[in-house]
Amino acid sequence: MTTPRITRRTLIGGSLATAALGALTACAGTASGPATSATAAASTSADNPFGVAKGSAVDAVIFKGGYGSDYCDFAANIMKTKMDVTATINTTTTIAQELQPRFVGGNPPDVIDNSGAGQIGTATIIDQLEDLTSVIDAPNYEGTKIRDTLYAGVLEPGTFNGKLANINYVMTVYAIWYSQSLFDDNSWTPPKTWDEAYELGAKAKEKGKYLLLWGKEAATYYLTSLLASAIKAGGDEVRLNIENLKPGCYTDQEAVKGVFAGLGKVISAGYMKPGGSGTQFTAAQAQWSNAQDALLYPSGSWIENEMKSQTKSGFEMTGMPELGLSASDAMPYETLHAEAGEPFIVPSKGKNPAGGKEFMRAMLSKEAATNFSKTRLAPTIVKGLVPADGFGSTALVSQVKMLDGAGSNVFALQSNAYYGFNKDQLVVMNSFLDGKIDATKTLADLQAIVDRAAKDSSIAKIEIK
Repeated sequence: MTTPRITRRTLIGGSLATAALGALTACAGTASGPATSATAAASTSADNPFGVAKGSAVDAVIFKGGYGSDYCDFAANIMKTKMDVTATINTTTTIAQELQPRFVGGNPPDVIDNSGAGQIGTATIIDQLEDLTSVIDAPNYEGTKIRDTLYAGVLEPGTFNGKLANINYVMTVYAIWYSQSLFDDNSWTPPKTWDEAYELGAKAKEKGKYLLLWGKEAATYYLTSLLASAIKAGGDEVRLNIENLKPGCYTDQEAVKGVFAGLGKVISAGYMKPGGSGTQFTAAQAQWSNAQDALLYPSGSWIENEMKSQTKSGFEMTGMPELGLSASDAMPYETLHAEAGEPFIVPSKGKNPAGGKEFMRAMLSKEAATNFSKTRLAPTIVKGLVPADGFGSTALVSQVKMLDGAGSNVFALQSNAYYGFNKDQLVVMNSFLDGKIDATKTLADLQAIVDRAAKDSSIAKIEIK
């Protein structure tokens, strides 16, 4: 198994979730079962760059998470109209569990949204995937080369040793989310530092509200937010030490200790709503977005779509950059943790790999990408499609505003997903948010998780720059 080398992106980074789970296990290797018969290819042309056969079928498996799957149905309908190719969309929440046997058997789907906690590690199947460079260099349905329609930096996270193994479709902005209308009604100012958040917690308590809350499956949202805070406070060295599993990356870096102490102070003061470790995460999120029990919630930009049926009318969901420590932080307050996510792959041994590529061409069309942003209230990697009013979404408007404000001050966090730390980190973070352990103990426990991986010679390491 080749160890991928990850480089720093100063614009939009990508998640190494595309190599998360399988990198911790033995490589899948060459499929042992018989390959299924392939669909006969047609001649290639400007209108048919992959030679997909008219009337052919595409087997697509889509992760059914916060974004749902009907945006893929929309793209499939475009492909049917344009190319007379029919996609069958199947959904799952357990990609690896359901699809790894198909890779081993030599009959994988034609295209896969390889996402979610149970995704297949790209590193384990890299040799069984099509190089998608031809997709990016093809014209979209509007006649423009797809590569020229994308945000800068979005292809690099899916590129391994020169091979574009996956295309990450959605731009994800990580932020602190709040109700602009609630803040306006109470003349509250969104905090920029953990000290300011603590002061806001006291004001929230006067109104019978909490500053923060959480749900058990999403306790690591707070870890993601704290790491971003620490990187902003201490600079890129903090990020590199964490990403590359350096000794003391949690316990010895002053910026990391500072932000954990900041949240610890909030918890000790009673400004975190108790009981989150026993509350399902979307139920907890509804306590924020519908009941408005708490003022702030850290999450990725999928939060609006995920909670749209459980958000109070007039909530005006708005995002702000994650908190820093002080005005003297190493990075500007506007600095963002933002990544391209939802990785799509095309297996080489699918019946119709040309159809899988054509499906991606449809997904990257202006019509399909606009539909995603309009219905999912999140930008895709196709730039320039979100109008000034954000399709009526205050959250989407704020995402574009944050990206514009950050400029080149954008970073990705990759190692937690690559090494599969989330399961162990959830236990630690739930205990911390519950007030059962303090910040010092929390950092020691998180460091132990990193140290075990760093010392395990069976785990392929990556160098992140």
